[in-house]
Amino acid sequence: MNIGVVTFPGSNCNADAEFAAALDGSTVHRLWHKDTTLPSALDAIILPGGFSYGDYLRTGAIARFSPIMQEVIGFANKGGIVMGICNGFQILTECGLLPGALIRNANLSFVCKDVYLRVENAETSFTRSTTKNSVLRIPIAHGEGRYTAPPEVIDELESDQRVVFRYVTPAGDDAPEANPNGSLHNIAGILNKAGNVMGLMPHPERAADPLNGSTDGLSVFTSIALSRS
Repeated sequence: MNIGVVTFPGSNCNADAEFAAALDGSTVHRLWHKDTTLPSALDAIILPGGFSYGDYLRTGAIARFSPIMQEVIGFANKGGIVMGICNGFQILTECGLLPGALIRNANLSFVCKDVYLRVENAETSFTRSTTKNSVLRIPIAHGEGRYTAPPEVIDELESDQRVVFRYVTPAGDDAPEANPNGSLHNIAGILNKAGNVMGLMPHPERAADPLNGSTDGLSVFTSIALSRS
């Protein structure tokens, strides 16, 4: 499995994503925001968390115009696997690969803590090593993580089973108190229509090693690897 990890000016989770992606033996390729070509053998691309271009204008708004993003969009449109984590999710909505937008947290504060996610669809390229309704403990760290979209988009995401992860209590209930940022329907991660592009606000790469207190996030990376096995 060959996985590319993009670094933008302001990315700060790229090394973590590279580490997690390599744990199952995948070969990691470092991609730079100014690159205009991709490695020919690439199977998947990760847009990591951070503050691309300082989050000026809006989160992800400038990164969307980086030269590498034209390659990422073309790669995704040809069926390549793309995952955006936190700021990467924001970039994916800005460039149109995913619907909706990520806006300021409902409490207007930066939130950094462990949250619990329920796997809503275990038959995707990002969750196939999990089971439906299983609960994962994974950290978040964001100030603009509130997912929003028009009602018809939310209805479509729900009916098409494109909500991949939902914020829940440790017991697996999608109660209001489990929602750390005010996201509609407690949404934490979604898919595109084709099922090959996913964005999520929590950081699975920060829960991929026992030293971090949880390995629940590793299942996302092993799932990606399984999708090309």
